[in-house]
Amino acid sequence: MGLERMDLEQKLAELKRRERLAEEGGGAARHERQRKEGKMTARARIEFLLDDGTFEETDKLVTHRSNDFGMAEQKYYGDGFITGYGRIEGRLVFVFAQDFTVFGGSLSETNAAKIVKILDLAAKVGAPVIGLNDSGGARIQEGVVSLAGYADIFLRNTLYSGVIPQISAVMGPCAGGAVYSPAITDFIFMVDHTSYMFITGPDVIKTVTHEDVTKDQLGGAATHNEVSGVAHFEAHNDAECLSMVRELLSFIPSNNVDDPPRKPCSDPIDRADAALDKIVPAQSNQPYDIKDVIQAVVDDGYFFEVHEHFARNIVVGYARLNGRPVGIVANQPAVLAGTLDINASVKGARFVRFCDCFNIPLITFEDVPGFLPGTDQEYGGIIKHGAKLLFAFAEATVPKITVITRKAYGGAYCVMASKHIRTDVNYAWPSAEIAVMGPEGAVDIVYRRELEQAANRAEMRSQKIEEFRDRFANPYVAAERGFVDAVIQPRDTRKKLIQALEMLDTKRDKNPPKKHGNIPL
Repeated sequence: MGLERMDLEQKLAELKRRERLAEEGGGAARHERQRKEGKMTARARIEFLLDDGTFEETDKLVTHRSNDFGMAEQKYYGDGFITGYGRIEGRLVFVFAQDFTVFGGSLSETNAAKIVKILDLAAKVGAPVIGLNDSGGARIQEGVVSLAGYADIFLRNTLYSGVIPQISAVMGPCAGGAVYSPAITDFIFMVDHTSYMFITGPDVIKTVTHEDVTKDQLGGAATHNEVSGVAHFEAHNDAECLSMVRELLSFIPSNNVDDPPRKPCSDPIDRADAALDKIVPAQSNQPYDIKDVIQAVVDDGYFFEVHEHFARNIVVGYARLNGRPVGIVANQPAVLAGTLDINASVKGARFVRFCDCFNIPLITFEDVPGFLPGTDQEYGGIIKHGAKLLFAFAEATVPKITVITRKAYGGAYCVMASKHIRTDVNYAWPSAEIAVMGPEGAVDIVYRRELEQAANRAEMRSQKIEEFRDRFANPYVAAERGFVDAVIQPRDTRKKLIQALEMLDTKRDKNPPKKHGNIPL
């Protein structure tokens, strides 16, 4: 009996030894270096992200199988990736974290298999996956099997897109083939000054194109949040980044079958805001901030903006109406007069499609004078890119509600969730102007010959503009046709939206049977 107990104690001691080695990762010195660079360790990130005491690790004792280049003598339990599952606000999530202190967080055949395993498990049980990326890329010593590991992950990212939410937090380097997994996922978070993403690094670029550029300029958080639009969120440090991930998850469901999580609401449903009656300037060419409208309408004035620093002429993000999460898409008159351009169209389309995948109702605030003119836009393919937003809104089957606050001109009127592309409820404020184009441009076209022959051209033009504005630049022609369901007092917008959402709670709609549509990519 004594010998049996001793054997058991030895076995338990061996288990604890191996687990301790796995938890030590690359060792205390490398962990300290990580902290000096302003970065949390991989395990600290997971602990911060998840509810206390909920993390269950998987494949903790996995090691690589490579024997080349002296790798047989360099083995770490876990092989540089920490994988498992836990809870965020009580909800199940799967998570992986790359540990830069072990082989620079490089991807191997075995740690790629760890990620594949939790992606498959997450899809089976219907739970989000969060990747905490901090890796030097493929493990060179393993050659093609490392690349195969990336492709195995890319396949799962693609197959489970629209099935479970996939979130990438880039919290260190992410280069070469490694960037494609985050690119396929739904949201990318980056940390200022410590994370970067690019296909080819500064050294290669200098050799090939002779451009001098730093890692931060090429693929830092600011670059991808403001210029490329690759990233959706920018954080100042790891803690803020992980807190933002938790916040995002509070608005979205765990999978494509569940509804978004509702929260208790103490903000009165019928709360009216008189300031909304005067928020739209009397002069139609004067700007105002559409975020003021959004915050006046949603629960407790709280709006969680997505893609805040990119294509600022359109605003997208999440809020709640009577505790129910909604996705908001809004033209921003304060930037480029709210026109739709290439970047705004792609930004909006991507957001709309995510909301439609995951049963999140869409609220559209419309004030759009049209698409941005110019050769840059035309040569860049505004026709194709603008059609992406149209396609996304038309394809969406979730509850859709539109509020036209001011301008709704031309093709942009059609694109921004108009009645004609299956939007369920369309409201307009009395300040709405629904027409083919603005009065000034319309008069110059319709009355061109008369104006050329008029003795007092300026006076006649001014008169015709007023006539056109009175006749067409209002919401009532559209209301008479049923293209607008109601013209509402701005102060009542919150109540109207909540009532419409409650009415649409049991909405069921579907698209024709097909493998998938062919969005104009």
